[in-house]
Amino acid sequence: MKVETITLLTIFIPILGSLLVPLAGAISPRLRSAWSVLLGAITAVLSLTLIPRAMQGGEVIWSRSLALGLDFVLVIDPLSVFMAIVSSFIGFLIIVYSLGYIHHEDHQNEYYLMVVLFIGSMMGLVFSSNLVFMYLFWEIIAIACWRLIGFYRQKDYILKADKAFLVTFGGAVVMLLGFILIYGQTGTFNLVDMRGVAISGTAVLLILFGMFSKSATVPLHTWLPDAGVAPTTVTALLHAAVLVKIGVYAYARLFLYTFKIPPDWQQAIIILAVLSSLVAAGAATVENDLKRILAYSTVSQIGYIFLGLSVATPTAISGSLLFILMHGLAKAGLFLCAGIVIHATHKRDIREMGGLIKTMPITAISFLICAFSVIGLPPLGGFFSKLLVIMGTVQADQVWVAALALFTAVLTMFYLLRVFALVFLSEPKIPAPEKTPSMVGVVATLAVLSVLAGLLVSYPMKLVQMATTHISWWLR
Repeated sequence: MKVETITLLTIFIPILGSLLVPLAGAISPRLRSAWSVLLGAITAVLSLTLIPRAMQGGEVIWSRSLALGLDFVLVIDPLSVFMAIVSSFIGFLIIVYSLGYIHHEDHQNEYYLMVVLFIGSMMGLVFSSNLVFMYLFWEIIAIACWRLIGFYRQKDYILKADKAFLVTFGGAVVMLLGFILIYGQTGTFNLVDMRGVAISGTAVLLILFGMFSKSATVPLHTWLPDAGVAPTTVTALLHAAVLVKIGVYAYARLFLYTFKIPPDWQQAIIILAVLSSLVAAGAATVENDLKRILAYSTVSQIGYIFLGLSVATPTAISGSLLFILMHGLAKAGLFLCAGIVIHATHKRDIREMGGLIKTMPITAISFLICAFSVIGLPPLGGFFSKLLVIMGTVQADQVWVAALALFTAVLTMFYLLRVFALVFLSEPKIPAPEKTPSMVGVVATLAVLSVLAGLLVSYPMKLVQMATTHISWWLR
């Protein structure tokens, strides 16, 4: 099968298949669950089959002209394949975890429809090489997030879902204005035709606003901790590999693969990235709500990814791309472990928990392993990604920035070990045994993968280095 055909199937099987989820649910809840898992599995497998083509380097461009002079253009290269694999695989695991987590909830037809649509739209975004279609998939994802964050239908939850939608949608509209400015300058929306073009500072500012709003970068980050009112499966989907990674992917695609941005903007983005990482880590150290701590942690780690991409040395870029994978595995594990804890205790304040390692040993060990990876302790995967980002920052003569990044890593260790100590090691308060094998199995799988990703880091590094080699106008 041609790679173009595989890519089209990777996008449209989950998008079109999601529309059949309510029909499957009307027939049987089991059929709905099986259909959703099947769609997630097919998407993940199809993305994996693109690895051999990505490892050859270069790119494959597929284009079809549509009405109004727009072209539906797909780019299959190491960066898009890497993002597709990470997003689809973690999305699949979250669907499997959902079978146990929301089996007693109402509105499951809508839930699975939106999750699968979310994953399919992410596939469309990462493979799109036309600014209009990137924006289209960007907004479909925003709509799916809005419905998922407000899943429980309580008034205050709906308000927080509305807040998330308004911030990310508003940012996307501002970004679209930047795309229109670029069209006025170049006469095209196709990224392939704009390689090496220097765009105006105004366009850069508008596009960055959209990216930072979606990736919850300080000061546009407040919607993400509030989104913790969603089911834990949804927050894992938002934080781990899909939603908040859209901004960093778009940054790499637009400002490393395509456009030349004014040099002064590079330093400004570096400063914003490291400050966002530091401020969010500080907020996590004083927070007591389990999901909000992990949310602030995500904001902090996204700052690391933006830092590596904005520094734009080969080492830093490789570290940032590797960070997307390692953080995706570990942060999904942390959120899903939190889901097991909250599901069993009906508490979110870590001061009201304690001693759960005795009744939840697999969850506790999985949480600790994933925490060590996010912290960046060897030999786990997070160590190598964080090390490369800091090394690349030093190579760019940004020593003070590297020092702040290291200090942020210390704060990360403090607040994650604090969570582990209060939730799993302190005096027992609430008896809460582990249950639901699908949920426990998924978190154990993510913990094992976080270990294997470090021990076998040379394998994902091959694809990451291929993407880095192919990546940047900064490097030429």
